[in-house]
Amino acid sequence: MFEWYPLTIIGYLIISIIMAIYPAVGFHFNVHFQLDGGPVNIGFQDVSGIGVDMETETITEGGENRFSYKLPVRAAYTNLVLKRALITSGDLIKWCNDAIENLDIKPVSVVVSLLNENHEPLKSYAFINAYPLKWSVSNFNAESNNLVIETIELYYQYFRTL
Repeated sequence: MFEWYPLTIIGYLIISIIMAIYPAVGFHFNVHFQLDGGPVNIGFQDVSGIGVDMETETITEGGENRFSYKLPVRAAYTNLVLKRALITSGDLIKWCNDAIENLDIKPVSVVVSLLNENHEPLKSYAFINAYPLKWSVSNFNAESNNLVIETIELYYQYFRTL
């Protein structure tokens, strides 16, 4: 039979090294909005659009036909897309409705944090001056028992990692 012994210091060291290099999972995260009513943590099932592309300008030099220069111009950020089960009321819904229906645009900060097994942030992204561009719901289908999913697409000026 096997006998279990308490871990030695070397065992703890090996486990901590493995945990440090083990890749992060993408299903444990939270989304934090800084709305007028105060900070709000809202659960979403899917977050996408965390990305940036460098826009460039192509310059050709007179007499040089072998190549051209690509010079960086500015960063272009993709829209942040959030998906969750449809909820009919709350601060987030009011903020989206005010922006889309009344054109009362109030940019807010949004922080998306990837969490570890202790619910602590591994990596966080702060989206600056975000506001809703699009709101949609999934199809209604009498032949399936799926949840109705709402999708909120946000524009933001830029993001930074925390």
